[in-house]
Amino acid sequence: MRTIGHFVDNAPAAGRSGRHGPVHDPATGELTARVALASAAEVDAAVAAAAAAARSWGRASLARRTGVLFRYRELLVAHREDVAALITAEHGKVPGDALGEVARGLEIVELACGIPEKLKGELSMEVSTGVDVASIRQPLGVVAGITPFNFPAMVPLWMFPLAVACGNAFVLKPSEKAPSASLLLASLAAEAGLPAGVLNVVNGDREAVGRLLAHPDVAAVSFVGSTPVARAVHREATAHGKRVQALGGAKNHMLVLPDADLDLAADAAVGAAYGSAGERCMAVSVLVAVGEDTADALVERLAARAAAVRVGPGTDPDAEMGPLITAAHRARVAGYVAGAAAQGARVVLDGTGLRVPGHEAGFFLGVSLLDRVTAEMDAYRDEIFGPVLCVVRAASYEDAIALINASPWGNGSAVFTRDGRAARRFQLEVETGMVGVNVPIPVPVGYHSFGGWKASLFGDHHVYGNDGVRFLTRGKVITSRWPEPADGGGGLGFPRNS
Repeated sequence: MRTIGHFVDNAPAAGRSGRHGPVHDPATGELTARVALASAAEVDAAVAAAAAAARSWGRASLARRTGVLFRYRELLVAHREDVAALITAEHGKVPGDALGEVARGLEIVELACGIPEKLKGELSMEVSTGVDVASIRQPLGVVAGITPFNFPAMVPLWMFPLAVACGNAFVLKPSEKAPSASLLLASLAAEAGLPAGVLNVVNGDREAVGRLLAHPDVAAVSFVGSTPVARAVHREATAHGKRVQALGGAKNHMLVLPDADLDLAADAAVGAAYGSAGERCMAVSVLVAVGEDTADALVERLAARAAAVRVGPGTDPDAEMGPLITAAHRARVAGYVAGAAAQGARVVLDGTGLRVPGHEAGFFLGVSLLDRVTAEMDAYRDEIFGPVLCVVRAASYEDAIALINASPWGNGSAVFTRDGRAARRFQLEVETGMVGVNVPIPVPVGYHSFGGWKASLFGDHHVYGNDGVRFLTRGKVITSRWPEPADGGGGLGFPRNS
């Protein structure tokens, strides 16, 4: 059995805790490897390496930092298919989806290559006679990242390239369900010339996470995962005096108004709901249709398109959707379809009986479409995180926006309409951090920031973009004066500008 270890001080490190977790190929159900689960002592060693490296890396010139990042970008482009193959092998995404994940991560590497522009300070001359004031931003030291299984490459790339560009060292704890992509990303960074200790990867579970949250040398923690865990991470890490951005779960709504292009809306909803088997925090899981006629027409279009989605392993070049991450998660998602029927929803498409020939032991689930879902049903109230789309019918725009804003989550939302005034009203009134107008998955480009509202984000800063730079640095204001020898002292009075 192949054993997956860690990456510390620019070298692979074998696990020493004696504890391991299983790594499966979700398309076959086969146990393909075991991953070492780090002990607190192993986390301490990684943090010590990062702390030692941060002292010199934080003072490295911007030219040196960006030089490494430009080389890293070229290596990542050259090896993107290798990274994508690891994603397919351990997460189950079809190759096109996996390559798309790497491409979105590359956007943040490119943003990090331009860090000199982002770190420019401010200077005010002669605020008083002979006095200047400057504002600068400096690195925090050691930053930890805790990332989810559903984007084994993209979410780590959202975090560490910008962190090291800002002069920090980084300790990454990826999901133990899909650990290999992060190790390849780290080895490529070492090949690009990133000094030893600046980027470290420790695989692990609750013990490793708990130690990172409590370690006195970790200045900040960035997390992406479910809402209950995000809330716990934020509470624990802030209790230890750390800066935290913890991105939680979602229940993203797509509002379709009667004037919308219904074919366009149906195409967008199918891609947004079922892409990556629905295992996206930005997946559309609820479609809100205004008016019975709109809903009927949409459900007819959705059913035809969704039924044609080809589900299969990454080795199938025609597959559009792969398996779920584990057998347990597959069973959980399937339970929501049966539960919705019992609670009064109409099951238009039931994908729970799907079997992929030759991959009967794989964790596959077909697409499911639920109509006449209400806000009281479990399928609406819970984050399903699978290929299940709920259609909710609203009598008016006002009813629809009230429904969306009543959700405890506020990650993303979308509106489909031809009416610019309605779209503008929606983007101002909806209570989500990211909004799409005729765009179903409004994930911002790298030079804007990603983050939600309400129970989708704990902390004050979003990920990447300008918010990411502010999170990864701290401000310092310097007031300076170079008096002439004859100026004398200032006395005991309160300083005044003059």
